[in-house]
Amino acid sequence: MKVAVFSTKSYDRRFLELENTISKANHELVFFDARLELQTASLANGFSAVCVFVNDDLGTEVLEILAAQGTKLIALRCTGFNNVNLKTAAKLGIQVVRVTDYSPYSVAEHAVGLILMLNRKLYRAYNRVREDNFALDGLLGFDLHNRTVGVVGTGKIGLIFAQIMQGFGCHLLGYDVYPNPNFEKLGNAQYVSLEELWQRSDIISLHCPLFPETHHLINQETIAQMKSGVMLINTSRGKLVDTKAVIDGIKSEKIGYVGIDVYEEEDKLFFEDLSDTIIQDDTFQLLQSFPNVVITAHQGFFTENALDDIARTTITNLSAFEQGKPLQNQVTAS
Repeated sequence: MKVAVFSTKSYDRRFLELENTISKANHELVFFDARLELQTASLANGFSAVCVFVNDDLGTEVLEILAAQGTKLIALRCTGFNNVNLKTAAKLGIQVVRVTDYSPYSVAEHAVGLILMLNRKLYRAYNRVREDNFALDGLLGFDLHNRTVGVVGTGKIGLIFAQIMQGFGCHLLGYDVYPNPNFEKLGNAQYVSLEELWQRSDIISLHCPLFPETHHLINQETIAQMKSGVMLINTSRGKLVDTKAVIDGIKSEKIGYVGIDVYEEEDKLFFEDLSDTIIQDDTFQLLQSFPNVVITAHQGFFTENALDDIARTTITNLSAFEQGKPLQNQVTAS
């Protein structure tokens, strides 16, 4: 099958081509560096499938162009699908598949890395030593042992994150619309209401999907309920967090630490080298100016294990569609 692969980086090409060869699927993969959006949709003309990532635009206008050009399948090489207008896709006869699973350890471990970096000021310490400054002032941290960690979303990633934090000797508070029976089997773990989680947690880590109900889950009202000096970690979806409310929380010292791997306007920034440009997003620039904020550019998933999983599932999805088999990873409008 002829597939237009958008938002391509060298690692996408490497892992997809390798899996395409190993599985003997022999799809014709055509790679485009460009992000799929209104201006680039014409590149997919004549392709029966497009393969896209988290920041590609699959809104109504783009989908209409794709359908008119003959596209019948959208293969997401990610778990999230909030960038796809599923109702429009269904009306146009375009099927949508995604990667439902990839190494959950990748994101969970990255979240823990952000906690350690913020707590022990590793980013500051690294730069100081490189400048031959060996003073410890300003590097004071705290023991994670006996701290209370709130886990919002206890699916595969959230559960693994909780298991790691249990290893540090933390008390675990969980919240999930669909409780995971394995969560409360962990020592020092219990489900509570969101309000109680905000109020009692020293560290709050988000591991939930983005739905209308979870949009700006972290906002002025929820921040007001949190402990002073709380640490906020988000490795899930950028739009779970109202960035301006978080900035206000940092300024008031209600929020003591922020570690994020996702950002609500990241589609204009992440996955590109903008080091020689002037970034126009004033909110992002202000956020990264604070000394108690660490931002990584959506790299939580970026491990060899996860990229192997993503490529394998993506190629399998394409082959199932081509062969008329049931699409096990299909996403439909609710």
